[in-house]
Amino acid sequence: MKLRQVVVILSTGVALATPMSNEGLSQLSIFEALASHASAAEIALLGDLAVTRRSSTCTKDNIVTRRPWGSISKQERKSYTDAVLCLQSLPARTPTSLVPGVRSRYDDFVATHINQTLNIHYTGNFLAWHRWFTWQYEQALRNECGYSGYQPYWNWGLYAEDPASSPVFDGSESSMGSNGAYIADKGPIALTLGDYPIIYLPAGSGGGCVTAGPFKDMVVNLGPVSLPLNNGSVITGSGFQYNPRCLKRDVSAAVNMAYANMTSIVNLILQNDNIWDFQMAMQGVPGSGSIGVHGGGHYTVGGDPADDVFVSPGEPVFYLHHGMIDLVWWVWQLLDYKDRKYAINGTNTFLDQPPSANATLDDIVDLYYAGGGPITIRELMIEVQQDCRKVLFGFGHSTDLDFKFTKFQFRDSE
Repeated sequence: MKLRQVVVILSTGVALATPMSNEGLSQLSIFEALASHASAAEIALLGDLAVTRRSSTCTKDNIVTRRPWGSISKQERKSYTDAVLCLQSLPARTPTSLVPGVRSRYDDFVATHINQTLNIHYTGNFLAWHRWFTWQYEQALRNECGYSGYQPYWNWGLYAEDPASSPVFDGSESSMGSNGAYIADKGPIALTLGDYPIIYLPAGSGGGCVTAGPFKDMVVNLGPVSLPLNNGSVITGSGFQYNPRCLKRDVSAAVNMAYANMTSIVNLILQNDNIWDFQMAMQGVPGSGSIGVHGGGHYTVGGDPADDVFVSPGEPVFYLHHGMIDLVWWVWQLLDYKDRKYAINGTNTFLDQPPSANATLDDIVDLYYAGGGPITIRELMIEVQQDCRKVLFGFGHSTDLDFKFTKFQFRDSE
């Protein structure tokens, strides 16, 4: 296994289809400053490594690029979506004796997430597990479908006031596909969690099948497990049976503005000093009325399967969303590297139900048929040691114009 570097782009200018509010621009500037600080900290770590480990292959000059969707060229975006479609055309590795509904290599990732959902959300491994999951998806695109780029990400805050018109959802061939067809008179969806108060999320501006762009003909094969509908009901199931249907979206500016705008991102980073508070705020503290930026991103997309926490990787934007989740975690870690590089808290079950052991750095993450396991949580933290055989993930922020570059490390496989 070898290690390469990631270039992360930090913007010095803004060029958005829908102008941001003054508050949004102010918070964007703060976020860029935080990301720049994190960038400098990571570069310093690589410099220290070069001094202390002369044989290391990890240097600031070993560069690959991971960028936000709006900053990569239209051809690069098309190459990415072509690779996703390729993955959806390859045969599954998961035996149908285990998951009868799998039909593609893409479904291997969905099935893995369904199977492990209650052990990877509101848990001590939430961030590390999804970091590894997203990276392995990137590797599948590169190694199995000829994609030459790296996993892009979606900065929810840039387009919060009108996500449907953003480069992510504008329906062009260089987008991730359009919103769903408009369905009138939809009610809110109701999110329930035990005895906590219900959270009602307003309906978006779509609701039906995706009508344009690369994924207009996509077939979702797995699920639902727990899909809330706009009439207050929930469709349930095992998630593993074959259930072919169109990809639906209900893109919601209201949800984006409420839970995943630039202020939400900055506050998450600055107002939570320990990993427990940080990861709980990110996911939404039960009873607080918030779904956090994690829920905010998923429910901004809306529809089926994005609204189903188990089956959500069946929505291709899932991986752009979790690229941004990694970015926010990475910035938070590097703002206090000494105390946060190995920060972990929580158990191994959803809100500790049923009660389980505390997660540890030596716990194993294994994605089974999706690929990429086993690996310890320790190896998924930001760390440089053992001649660079650890994983150091770097991300950044960008708008669409006027880029400057910083360099980070990312693991690549031979």
